[in-house]
Parts: sequence; structure tokens; C-alpha cells
Amino acid sequence: MESVDLIYKTIYILVIFGITLLIATYSTYAERKVAAFIQDRIGPNRAGPFGLLQPLADAGKMFFKEEFIPASSNRTLFILGPGVAMLIACMSSAVIPFGDMLIIGGREVYLQAIEVNIGLLYVFGVVSLGVYGLMIGGWASNNKFSLLGAIRAASQNISYELAMGLSIIAILMMTGSLSLREIAAQQAGFNWNIWYQPLGFIIFLVCAFAETNRTPFDLPECEAELVGGYHTEYSSMKLGLFLFAEYINIFVASAVMATLYFGAYNFPFMHELGAIISDDPVIANNVITILGVVVMFAKIFFFIFFFMWVRWTLPRFRFDQLMKLGWQILIPLAILNIILTGGGIMLKDHFFN
Repeated sequence: MESVDLIYKTIYILVIFGITLLIATYSTYAERKVAAFIQDRIGPNRAGPFGLLQPLADAGKMFFKEEFIPASSNRTLFILGPGVAMLIACMSSAVIPFGDMLIIGGREVYLQAIEVNIGLLYVFGVVSLGVYGLMIGGWASNNKFSLLGAIRAASQNISYELAMGLSIIAILMMTGSLSLREIAAQQAGFNWNIWYQPLGFIIFLVCAFAETNRTPFDLPECEAELVGGYHTEYSSMKLGLFLFAEYINIFVASAVMATLYFGAYNFPFMHELGAIISDDPVIANNVITILGVVVMFAKIFFFIFFFMWVRWTLPRFRFDQLMKLGWQILIPLAILNIILTGGGIMLKDHFFN
């Protein structure tokens, strides 16, 4: 029986891996279409109908471009940097519950690759490692612009991880669990954490932009100052891996925000809808679970669109403004949010228990 569970789990992991790569691939197409719409242009429309094959054309270009490694670089680390960035990005989604539970052949199959009771810490820890790929690549290039980009990435990562961690503490205080499956289950129906943690969500959202190096926090690769930042010396598919890892990180950040604050796969009246769909509890459960997966990905796509919308709407910060926002504004606000959350929990226990 354990071998059957292993087969189900393997199939699920491969499906999620494929979906992650597919979403990251077509995020490049969506980014260009969103930018074109905002700038009153058409965007990609040559490769395939409506330009839908443009990501494949871009991938082909990356694969067949000339491979270039600077003579003065550290060759081993230069090659390792993009691989580390991509590997860490792909590991991040392992504990995210994309759905509740399917009943297949009388067996309960949870739509989550790995369930650990410290899933929130896992995501936070793995995402924190992503900056090492940027630092290795920037340092190994032996280029002053690449090194400056790597230093910026490291300092930015440290600054905004503190505020992000503090915003997560408020969620932990409310839910009493670090398990993402448990946090999702507690938001059944319309009991989403966003109603109780609006300030925490805003802090987490801003920090997510900084963690993924997206505008207005894309200082590590600021073209106006650093040519291309940490990937200045990269070409061919090594550059592609850096860019691809960024879109995977956007997907993971969107999934985490949907899970922590917007109910994950839950939607209003889901259980009542199951009773209407079928009298058979197995069929009702499976249909509701599939609808929950659709709802989860709809939330994720909304946040991905939001990342793109902000990129093509807002200008980037100066680096001193970025650091000031992280240390002098977001961290104090996150601490205030913890205090307010603790006070709210105490009042609730006093008056309702």
C-alpha cells in the first residue's frame, strides 16, 4: 500500500513541477502582453496564433545563443550560480497545498507534495537561500557591475526578510500552526486571514516584491546604473536560468500569499455547493477539491498579474530609499502588527472564552 502512495506522490510532484515550469514560461509572454497593453502596443503576435509560441521561440534563442564565459571569471562558480538559483526556486513549492484532498480508489490523496508541520519555516528558509545563486554568479563573474548587483541583492534580501518574518509571526500567533495545510484548512469558506491581518498582508506583499527583485525593488539588476547587475556577464541558457528562476519565485510568492492570506483553495459556500452537486460524498468531495484547485490558481494568477502591473506602472526606488523603507518603516510596522495581533487575541480570549 505504501508503494501506491509513493506512485501517487511521484505523479503529483511531476505534475506540479511541470505546471510550475509552464507557468514560468508563459509568464514571460504575459509580462510582454501586459506591458504592451499598458503602453498601448500589441505585444508579441508573430510566433503562432496571438503570439502564443513566443516563449518557445525565446527558449530556442536562449539555447542556441553563443556560450560565453569570461576568461577572468571563476569558471566553476560562474556555472554553478544560475543552477543554484533555479534549483532553489523549484524547491520552494514543495509544501504549498494547491488543493485539499482527492479520494481515488478509496485512498485519500492530498494535493501537497510534502506535508511538514514547519512548512511555513521551510518556505521562508528555502526562499532565503535563493540569493546565494545571485551572489555566487555576481562574484564569480569578476566584473564590478556584477559584484555591485550581488552586494545589493544580499543587503536587500537581509533587510526585507526581517520584516517578512515578523509579518509571518502575526499569522503564526493567529493560527497556532506552521503547517501550510493547517493554515489553509482554518480559512474554510470565507474566513480568510486577510480580514484579520490587512497590515501584515501589505508588509508581506511589499517584502515579496523585494525578495523577488521586482520593480520597484529591482536594484540588483538596475540597467541604468549596473548594466545588467549580477547577470551582466551571462549569456545563453545561463542567463535564461536566472530570468526563469525569477518568474518561478513570483509564482511561489503568489501561491504563498494566496495560502496565508486569501484562503488558499477555499471559497465561499464550498461545502454547501458539494451537497448540491451530488449525494455521493466521494463525488462531491472530488468535485469541490477540483474547484478548489481552480480557485487557488485563479488567486495565484491574479497576484502574478499584480506583479507585472506594478512593474510597468511604478518607477524603481533609489537604493538608499529602498533600505530606509525596509529598516525604518516596514520593520517597525511589522512589530506594531505583532503587538496589535497579540492585543486582539488577548481581548478575544477575555471576552469570548
